[in-house]
Amino acid sequence: MVVVFIIGLLAVISIPKFADLVKESNEGSTKGNLGAIRAAMSVYYGDTYGAYPQQIADLTIGGKYLGFTVPAAKTPYYHDNSAAEHDASSVNDMGGWFFDNVPGDQNYGTVLVNCTHTDSSGSTWDAY
Repeated sequence: MVVVFIIGLLAVISIPKFADLVKESNEGSTKGNLGAIRAAMSVYYGDTYGAYPQQIADLTIGGKYLGFTVPAAKTPYYHDNSAAEHDASSVNDMGGWFFDNVPGDQNYGTVLVNCTHTDSSGSTWDAY
């Protein structure tokens, strides 16, 4: 009985810690993917002499800037993992990516995580 109790106690302690580790790894993946998209945007901007693509998926054409697929935004517990792009006037909390592709707009070329919830450090996703 003592052995079963100890194993149960260890499981109760370790399972939530494991879930937190998985959540933090997904958050790190999203932050890395956001950095990759922004870097690809910068290279594209330089190659096209000051123009951003019409959509993030344009960075994948021929695999020159971003490979052949747009990486997913992973916002654990709030939205499904998604590489969907939402073009709107501001972040609309639908998951995926927000991209301001309106020339002349003050935030033209901005890419954000399209989520207004907070990550494990307490920062809102759209603040990155």
